[in-house]
Amino acid sequence: MVNVEQFPFVNADTALGEAGFRPQMPIILSNQRSITTSALLDTGATVNVLPYQIGLDLEYVWERQTATLNLTGNLAQFEARVVVIQAIVGQFEPVQLVFAWTKAVQVPLILGQVNFFMEFDVCFYRSQLYFVVSPKS
Repeated sequence: MVNVEQFPFVNADTALGEAGFRPQMPIILSNQRSITTSALLDTGATVNVLPYQIGLDLEYVWERQTATLNLTGNLAQFEARVVVIQAIVGQFEPVQLVFAWTKAVQVPLILGQVNFFMEFDVCFYRSQLYFVVSPKS
């Protein structure tokens, strides 16, 4: 692959030993201001999910976001609004990512099928505890 960045799996729960490693990577999100945070790559998630506090940190105002959507699974009980955020992954060019901004506070920033995995190709090497990311060609 050309134009590829490698990221290590992160040990999110040391009590689980090797089972506690997760594919997380740093990401820069920008709206009125920019923040650097960590995101969990989840191939089983339909949408990107933005936790409530990170949305506030980016200076979004809940009441001004009029496009709503229904989340499923563990997040089905929480309201969600659609926000579009400029994101920088590694040294790649910025991309626009669509997020379901949820009122849930105990949820990680999740990168899912719509639209992270539509913008980037990812190859997981779980047994070796790393993954590689490249922009779509």
